[in-house]
Amino acid sequence: MKTKQPIGIFDSGVGGLSVWKAIAKLLPNENYIYVADSKNAPYGTKSKDRIIALSIKNTQFLIDQGCKMVVVACNTATTNAIGELRELFEIPFVGIEPAIKPAAIRSKTIGVLATKGTLTSDLFQDRHSKYDSKVTIVEQVGSGLVEMIENGKINTPEMTLALSTLLKPMLDKKIEALVLGCTHYNFLQDVLTKILPNHIEIWDARDAIANRTAYILDDYKMRSTNQSQGNTRILTNSNTTAIQNFVGDTMKIEILLNI
Repeated sequence: MKTKQPIGIFDSGVGGLSVWKAIAKLLPNENYIYVADSKNAPYGTKSKDRIIALSIKNTQFLIDQGCKMVVVACNTATTNAIGELRELFEIPFVGIEPAIKPAAIRSKTIGVLATKGTLTSDLFQDRHSKYDSKVTIVEQVGSGLVEMIENGKINTPEMTLALSTLLKPMLDKKIEALVLGCTHYNFLQDVLTKILPNHIEIWDARDAIANRTAYILDDYKMRSTNQSQGNTRILTNSNTTAIQNFVGDTMKIEILLNI
């Protein structure tokens, strides 16, 4: 029965763990398989064709593991490849995009911090154009941030300096909200809170993705009927140290170099 099958989640590395945690909090009885494609991180600097190929690879692996649906917990993969994934595979998908829509309800000038791959994608530009007449959107490529996060350099002077430099053009344009357009950046919220003025709201899409996942499960009648806590497998094709720092020492990380 599909209700017993796991939910598959993939990202280019540790960023999607923030999405997995939000989904697992809302849906604790589900089973999960999380794939961290850290060997190929970051996706944001790669070509669209390469991002599509990596997304297909990750999805096929998760389907081979028996997953009933796939959450693309990567903004770059979503904005560049989710259309192709939906054409190739019959299972339902949930993708993640920068949370411009809710931010635009409360703010007139919005900063979007994301990868180059997300900001230059057709899907993001389409979403952007829908709000051009309502809000001012200031885009900024988060150069180097994914690499630092993957290497565990979050609460460091190096990260603070990098963020301060990247945020300055946005602050100069008087942004009222900052949208985090990469799931890796969700782990920077504490650092960002210290840097940004108090009136600037920080937005990410974790909770929205969790709610969408629950909706899809119900719509397809695939929600787990398990009454106990579900299980999670976390797999990577690279060093486990970065992931272990985010999930704790009690969770086993599997290494599968051929993912």
